[in-house]
Order: sequence, then C-alpha cells, then structure tokens
Amino acid sequence: MSAPLLLALLTTLIGAERPDIVLADFEAPTYGAWTAVGEALGAGPAQGTLPSQMQVSGYKGRGLVNTYRGGDGTTGSLTSPPFVIERNYLNFLIGGGRDEQKLTLALLVDGKVVRTATGPNDRPGGSERLSPDGWDVSDLAGRTASLRIVDEATGGWGHINVDQIVLSDRKVAKPVAKTVELAVVGRYLHLPVRNGGEKANATLTLADGEKRHFEIELATDGQADWWAPCDLGAKPAGRVTLTVDRVPEEVDLAKLPRFGDTLLEADNLYHEALRPQFHFSPKRGWTNDPNGLVYHDGEWHLFFQHNPYGVQWGNMHWGHAVSPDLMHWTELDEALYPDPLGPMFSGSAVIDEQNTSGLGNGKVPPLVAIYTASGARPCQCLAVSSDRGRTFTKYAGNPVLPHIVGGNRDPKVIWYAPGRKWVMALYLDGEQFGLFESKDLKAWTKLCDVTVPGCSECPEFFEIGVEGKPGETRWVFYGGNGRYMVGRFDGKTFTAETGPHLIHHGNCWYASQTYNGVPAADGRRILVAWGQVQLPGMAFNQQMSFPIELTLHPTADGLRLYSAPAREIAKLRARSHALPVGPIADGAKPLPEAKGGLYDVEAVLEPGTATQVGLNLRGFAVTYDVARSHLTVNGVGADVKLRDGRLKLRLLVDRASIEAWAQDGEVYLPVQAVAGPDKQAVELTAKGAGARLVSGTVHELKPVWK
Repeated sequence: MSAPLLLALLTTLIGAERPDIVLADFEAPTYGAWTAVGEALGAGPAQGTLPSQMQVSGYKGRGLVNTYRGGDGTTGSLTSPPFVIERNYLNFLIGGGRDEQKLTLALLVDGKVVRTATGPNDRPGGSERLSPDGWDVSDLAGRTASLRIVDEATGGWGHINVDQIVLSDRKVAKPVAKTVELAVVGRYLHLPVRNGGEKANATLTLADGEKRHFEIELATDGQADWWAPCDLGAKPAGRVTLTVDRVPEEVDLAKLPRFGDTLLEADNLYHEALRPQFHFSPKRGWTNDPNGLVYHDGEWHLFFQHNPYGVQWGNMHWGHAVSPDLMHWTELDEALYPDPLGPMFSGSAVIDEQNTSGLGNGKVPPLVAIYTASGARPCQCLAVSSDRGRTFTKYAGNPVLPHIVGGNRDPKVIWYAPGRKWVMALYLDGEQFGLFESKDLKAWTKLCDVTVPGCSECPEFFEIGVEGKPGETRWVFYGGNGRYMVGRFDGKTFTAETGPHLIHHGNCWYASQTYNGVPAADGRRILVAWGQVQLPGMAFNQQMSFPIELTLHPTADGLRLYSAPAREIAKLRARSHALPVGPIADGAKPLPEAKGGLYDVEAVLEPGTATQVGLNLRGFAVTYDVARSHLTVNGVGADVKLRDGRLKLRLLVDRASIEAWAQDGEVYLPVQAVAGPDKQAVELTAKGAGARLVSGTVHELKPVWK
C-alpha cells in the first residue's frame, strides 16, 4: 500500500483532520506552473471584476480565474500541473455561466475527466458571485490528478470564475435545495434580502396552486438588509409552499420568512435618506422602464418594470401606481407576474372604449395592457382589466403576436382614429422597428419597417401639433435613448422627414413613454422616462423622471421637440425666494433662505464679460461656459446658444437628480445627482466679472409622499 493511501486510511480510522492543502489561490501576478491557452485567460489571474462585467464577489483575496477577459466571446483553458490526491475532499469557489459541456472545472485522472463543476447562471440576470462547491475524492486517494478550467462558450454568460482550490478533510458546506410549507397568517410573506448576496431560485406556490418563480439574494444568516414583500392578496388564507434551490444545509428555511399585513420595517418609508421626494420610486425593489402609461376615469396610471425581490435588475413584473394629479402616487399591487411565456417586459396600455377586442364585460371599457413576454422566444401578449386596473386577466389566446425576429419587444399601441384601428410600434432587431395594425388588438398585420439610426428598443410613436401653426401636425417616432425622427404617417407607412434628433442630453433618462388617453380638452403630450440613478444602501433603486410636456416647434434647423416640466409642479410649491437681481460677483454667492433641498428654480442669467456663470445646487454645479456655449449639470453637458446675450434656465432639484431645461425647453438635461437631505445649499456662481442675474426665483417644494 502506498504511503499516501496508508495515511488516508489511518486518518479515517482515527477520525483526525489533516491540514488543508491549497492547490491554487490565484494571488500571484501569473498562473505560475498552470498552463493557459486562448484569449479568455490572459497572462495571469484577474484582480476581481473585469471591464464591462457585473460586479464579481465571493472570491478570496485579490485574484481569481475569470474568463470574461474580452467579454463572453473569448475562449480558452487553464490546466494545472499534476498533484497527488491526499485528502478526502477537493473544495473550491465557482461562479459565472452554467454549461456542463463548455464551461467547466474538471478533475482529470490518467487523462480522463472524473469530476466536473460549472457555474450557476444560464439566463439573463444572475449574479457574478462565486459560491462554495466541491467533490468527494476519497475513492481517488493516492492517485495523481490534474485540474482543467475550460471556457468554450461564446454566448451570454459565456465565462467561468474559479478561486481557492483546496484539498481538505472537511466537506464543503454546499447550498442545497429546500422546501417548506407555511400557514398563511398575513397579507404579505416577507423574505429577507442581502444586497449583493448569492442569488437563489425560489418558487412560491400559493393556496390556489398559482406558482411564482423568482431569483432572490436570500439572507440566510439573519442579517437582512431589507425584507421583500410577496403579496398574497386582500384575503389570504390556507397554506403556501416555498422552495429555494440554494440554501446552506444548516439553515432552517421555515425560520426565514415572516408574515404581516403591512410592510416590515416601514416606519421610515418615503423618508429614507436617498428617497426621491417628488419623482416616483417603488416602496421596495428595483424599477426601470415606465410601462402602460394611460389616463382613465380621473386617474393617471403608471405601470413600470419592477423587481420586487431585489434592488438590481431581474424578475421583471409590471408594478403599478396611480395618481389623481401626476404628482401624488399610490403604489398598488403587482399588475403582471411572470408566467410560462417569460418575464414581463415593457409594453403599453389602452382604454378600449368601443370594446373592439371583445374582452370587456359590457359595463365599463376594458383597460388592455399589451406587453412582451420575454421567454426563449419573446412574444407580444394581452392582459385585460375591468376594474380600473386593479386586477388583470391574461388573454387565453396569448401570444397575439408570436416571435418575429431577434429580441422583438416593447409594443407601444395607439388608436389611429382615421383608420378606426389600432397601430403598434414594435422593436425588432438592431436599429429596426416595425409598425403593425389591428382591428381588435388580437390579430396583427405588419404595415412597414422603420429605421432609427443609433437607436433600439422601447419605441414611441405619436402625432403632435406644430406650435404656431393651427391644424398642422407631424408624427414622431423614437426608441429607448430618445433619438427621434419627425415625419408623416398615412395609416400605412411612416415617412421620416428629419432626424434623428435628441429629446435630451442627460445621463438619467431612458425608455420613455408618453400617455395614452389624455383628454382632448387637456391636449398635452406628457412623457415619463426611466430616471437611471443608483441609490446605494436603500431597499429600493432607481426612479422615474418627472413628467414632462412635449411640444413641436419650428426652428431655423427644422422642426424640433421642446420640453418642460408638467405644469402640475406648481402644486408642490411651498415657499418662494427671489434671487438677488443684479451683478454676480466672481465666486459663489449663497442664498441662505432656501431650505429643504427640494427646489424648482427659475433664472435668467446674463454672462456679460464673465467666462462662466451658473448655480450650485445642493453641492452640484450648473455651469455655463461662455467661450464654448456649453451648459453642464454635475459634469454632463450640452451646447446651448445664448439668446440676446441671455441664458434662461429651469431646474428641478430632488434627492437623486437635477433636471435642467435651457432656453424655454430647447435643451433638456436630466442628470443623476445623488445626495442626502443634509445637502441644501443654493448659490449663484460666476468666474470673472461682468455677469448679471436678470431674474430668478427658488421655489421650495413639498414632498409628494404622505
């Protein structure tokens, strides 16, 4: 019997644990005796997260094997030198993509693969966190082996992460799948969340058999950052079953959830340090694209992409909020849950006044949501509500528009009165969009293709009047980043006349949508966008832009969209302070009267001979550079021409953003500017002499939350 095998046998008999043998910790600048092949490995271990990669966590020390070098399209392998198996277990940390054939850590003996492991991720979303894993290798004691890390995958999640490979007599504590049945004792089942923790796949089976599938960063150690509420309905009863695929063996799953009739730890709800105070944000979880914007029966409906179980993107539902005035929002239950066709991606909503769909109950016009179910083959579907959007029933004939090409998604549907039909703008692939028509919202026929250079996804399509020219209109078509075309639509074909142009020049705006159903007496084209702001440490993340009004103006360069904050902002004004009219001295001049940090600022500045002029708002600079004719807000800028030597500004200042308009809305700059409530200062600024304030007012704003 060989010495290693004899030692292993004696250790087993006497129950002693030998010290671990670290085969690789990847802390050196190179791979040492390991052999790297291909582009995915580079010359040495990665120092954590690589460019364009989601944050990598869960590894030990500073280095790890990370085959994301150059992105998911690169491939390669890394092979260890031979070693003797001298312990009962071979443990390691592993993450990245899941593919048992193309993304593996393999153990080889005599040149043959005897064990393999792969990462956890095989669909959009996921986490770059490495998790403990390992093999029982006691049957291979004394054998000579080698390890090979293989990346032959080139699609999404086409990489693997490995670290801390150790021979040990201790079995690694691997996560296991667990199921628990719970008696319902409240409206909400709360699950503990650890932001940035390891993601697990969960299934909640309700008393009626409905299944909800989601990913969650489940806090299994009792240290929750926040509690994710699972709404069980107004009158919950019976029992629910919770299944989680990755729970430490020693954790009692039944002890993790809590029931309640209200949100847990909600005493400070809407008063959190970084909570936007007049921009909509959800009570809990992540939000992105606004969906289904529609006005009906005195209510403004705001549906939105929502992850109720985490503060990063994933688990796409349609969240829902309503407002009587576009300012004060009440968040309702989730409107649409993921189903077998996929997660609920973006879409729109209409009021089917004439019940063309036949989906109404004959009493009230149905509110119909048209959305993308983003499964393996994304498709377009319907859901209908006959109770003012409080509950939805998905159409039994879904999908109404099967997969066409690529990631086709984000249907925006409008009523085209001249043709008495519905028209859908749909993203197809690349820079290509399509227009479709339907008489009943259920059967769709393609009309034409539309190309918007430099733009993709989240289309918007509407008719708008030309300012100063009664009776004259144009049609506007744009995609997610707000690059818009102006043209004409004859019911069959959209013909672009100019564009693309930009609605905005900021860094806090995407995937906007305008409201359907606005009464003719109102006549406004009202837009809401996703306000892209990171809100660290909160139980929620991201916000909506403030609602803005679009108008189409003739200019020397052709027709252009202007914007302005919705007029309802005036309802939030509490106190107003006049800015000191007259010369602005070189430097910064504070306005001590302004308090609260929530402001609506109106100002007309005359730079004169100064080289710069502007304001500081809560520590963020709004600066006009005269020589460059360039306005910047917290470092994000756009060219703005003076008019008669003057710059007219309108600025909305909230906890997480500044939205700036210049020259009566010719230029719109929505910009991320995150600071806590202690930041309140307002200052006039200039560089050099000769600047002058022509007029200015700072309106303190009231929060919209109760």
